[in-house]
Amino acid sequence: MNLPGKHFFKNLIERRALLYQLVRRDFERRFVGSAGGWVWALVHPLVLLASWTFVFHVCLKMTVPEGEGTQNYTLFLFCGYLPWMLFQETVARSTTSILDSPNLITKTVFPSEMIPVSIFCSSLVSHLMTLAVALVAVAIWGGGLGPGLLWLPVYMLLLALLGVGVGWIAAAFQVYLRDTAQAVLVLLTLWFWATPIFINQDQVPERLRVILRVNPLSAFVRAYRDLLLSVDVPNWGELAYAASLCVGVFLTGGFVFRQLKRGFADVL
Repeated sequence: MNLPGKHFFKNLIERRALLYQLVRRDFERRFVGSAGGWVWALVHPLVLLASWTFVFHVCLKMTVPEGEGTQNYTLFLFCGYLPWMLFQETVARSTTSILDSPNLITKTVFPSEMIPVSIFCSSLVSHLMTLAVALVAVAIWGGGLGPGLLWLPVYMLLLALLGVGVGWIAAAFQVYLRDTAQAVLVLLTLWFWATPIFINQDQVPERLRVILRVNPLSAFVRAYRDLLLSVDVPNWGELAYAASLCVGVFLTGGFVFRQLKRGFADVL
């Protein structure tokens, strides 16, 4: 099978100038021309965070579970939402990315698999800005920053594999089946509420806890909270599970995309 393994990363290095241009083009298309510019990349998640804090903490009186490294509910939500935000934005925007760039696909010999990769990189820029805000907040209102932060790039790399892999599959199917984008939004909504951002395992009925255990985003949410809010080292079992699943999704997504991309130009 023609899977994106070492050859993909070799090509990625060789095409880094193209990737840079794609990321720059995407970032400028999203923010250049607006009065707020890139500030909107911070405003949207912070407004969501304030809304959730008001609803769940102020109105519903939910508190941080024991052993989470903080009793600040806003920080608890913020750190847990960070990995989901990067994954969700990558997948949702990748789904329509091929249809949004028909000229690149139909008129040039273009490596179309680079488009979802560039979307992840563009989303990563927003993620890093939001993460910087989280680090300042943790330093001021949390227990301080620890050496566990050095592990965050590892989890970002795994999120890249997972997000790009799912994005490849969704983008390829969207070319042939235009309802794919709507289905992806529905699945992402269900996936969001099956991820322990607001809840923990003890709050879920025993018979349904398997959903949290098999959900790869659960490992990322817990890891971000552990690394940002406490001095815990990564849970090696969860890290190994997440890594194996992310690599598997990446390889599967690459295979599906490469099989389906042969007909992109004809359909578009």
